[in-house]
Amino acid sequence: MADKTILIGNRYVARQDLLDHGSHAATALEAVGVREGDAIALLIRNDPCYFEILHAAALLGAYVVPLNWHGRADEIAYILADCTPRALIGHRDLTAAVAQAIPAELPTFVIDDPAAFAAPSAPSASSNQDWQAFRDKAAPWLQPVRAPRGTMIYTSGTTGHPKGVRRAPMTPEQIKKNATLLREIYGIEAGMRAFVCGPLYHASPGAFARQAFQHADLTVLQQSFDPEDLLRVIAEHRITHLTMVPTMFVRLLRLSDAVRSTYDLSSIRWVTHTGAACPPDVKRAMIEWWGPVIHETYGATETGAAVGCNTTEWLAHPGTVGRPMTGTELRIYDEEGCEVAGGGVGEIYLRTEAYSDFTYHGRPGQRAQVDRAGLVTCGDIGYLDADGFLYICDRKRDMVISGGVNIYPAEIENVLVNCPGVRDCAVFGVPDAEFGESLIAAIEAEPDGRPAPDDVTAFLEQRLARFKVPRRFVFHDALPREASGKIFKRKLRDHYLQAGVRPV
Repeated sequence: MADKTILIGNRYVARQDLLDHGSHAATALEAVGVREGDAIALLIRNDPCYFEILHAAALLGAYVVPLNWHGRADEIAYILADCTPRALIGHRDLTAAVAQAIPAELPTFVIDDPAAFAAPSAPSASSNQDWQAFRDKAAPWLQPVRAPRGTMIYTSGTTGHPKGVRRAPMTPEQIKKNATLLREIYGIEAGMRAFVCGPLYHASPGAFARQAFQHADLTVLQQSFDPEDLLRVIAEHRITHLTMVPTMFVRLLRLSDAVRSTYDLSSIRWVTHTGAACPPDVKRAMIEWWGPVIHETYGATETGAAVGCNTTEWLAHPGTVGRPMTGTELRIYDEEGCEVAGGGVGEIYLRTEAYSDFTYHGRPGQRAQVDRAGLVTCGDIGYLDADGFLYICDRKRDMVISGGVNIYPAEIENVLVNCPGVRDCAVFGVPDAEFGESLIAAIEAEPDGRPAPDDVTAFLEQRLARFKVPRRFVFHDALPREASGKIFKRKLRDHYLQAGVRPV
């Protein structure tokens, strides 16, 4: 097996082959009108072709817009209309499924996915071109390399429509600082063997995959998460580095002791988790199982990863997401815009030197709304302890005020997810005539049985103050969430308000 190899399923692809493909692709894409600063839309599952397309875009100085392939046609149509790409590249069955969302004039190139879930693949539009044939007929790129733009990722749209985070090209100094920061976050080292089990259209898995592509001897891609299969892959390929989200931890911990003991996990050296709050009991259990290899990072698409901690630091400060990384400035502000000191709770603003500034594509006014003195907020509420470690209470827009008391749903979710029979959950507030707002818990039950509401209430009352226990429980076959584990609370709340969810 050649150095620097990508593996998906049982298919190996050499890194150098992907770089060569990207060089040809850059020439081909320029011939159809892709220019510096333009966008290229990408609608694929996790696939080695991701890296060749990113390389082509970097040579051209173009942005890659990774589309969530779980999205419906209307959602895809909105982003395509907003980012106005010069080309769309996608798996054949995925583009066919949203064909009505693709403008007729948009050059569209299709890739056959050997691991496509839909069989047989849906037919493509007659105007679509085969990506491989289109790419290979072009000469390699011989022009000067333009300033790379990277990805323009659309935020998940928790409120309103999603927005594209468009960064300016980085200066040479920022490129150097960014490389150093990412090495610290993902534990990049010689001889690493990486496993990417999150979707590449998300910021953190995509960033980790790009680092692995450059530095890892082996990068294993997975298109969907299965807890036991993850253990199998780690043992079989001696995986050393992973990025994960807390939902994956929860599912791993629910494997039986017999299954867990089947696989040798001694190769693991570094696990980075991000993307959502991790229940402290869950994290502590993962540390007991996997050892002091768990690292946490906090940030957002707008800010990049800016805060982090290792296992030792977390155990000394349970519940923290870490301290500001080198070059990161972080401040807490109250609702009047005054900086909060001494452990006070407020809105988190931060900025790190390792990333260039950004704007929301086509929305400079909305970019200004999240700025305070050059720092950016993601809408999270938190506080700093005496040692400078950051704690997240909740998202500002998710905070519930019931009877004049501030309630942070994330605290309740951290407890509820450990209740027997609960696979995943989301807690949110809805209007209440008496209290202003009251709590609803949306629960995705384990497949083998739904817990009784009285049992859930009793479980929570043993661990939380009574006013934090939701007054209603709504059970779902599956919660509306992305593959990253992030749950769309807005969709749950809107569904309740518009259709009237019947509580249990």
